[in-house]
Amino acid sequence: MSENVSVRLEDSLAQRLRLRARAAGETLSDRLRRYADEGVRRDEHPLITFRDGPTGRRAGLLGGPDVWEVAMWIDDLTAERDPVETLVEESVLSRPQIDAALRYRAAYPEEIDARIELHRRETASASLS
Repeated sequence: MSENVSVRLEDSLAQRLRLRARAAGETLSDRLRRYADEGVRRDEHPLITFRDGPTGRRAGLLGGPDVWEVAMWIDDLTAERDPVETLVEESVLSRPQIDAALRYRAAYPEEIDARIELHRRETASASLS
């Protein structure tokens, strides 16, 4: 289900948005939807940003790695007594950064788990070559 929303934009902003959308092969509506979605997610998760890459847009920590990477590292440390504390000790990440990544994963588990699965498949495939 979707809702049609009318928004007035200043001419210069609309032109800039159209230019960015066209450069990315998107429609203006697609670009506005993405900006709205990512803006809400940033409001809900202040230490999270979004970045482009070879596998598309993904959530990442401000000044840090992608959220899926942090989640995967925590998954790999489940045998530890305190996986988060272990990651803090073994990396440059702070506990608030790790907690932020884990909160984002809890809010969007399918998105993050799909990234982890993709990485694990690509890594396994590359090691067979």
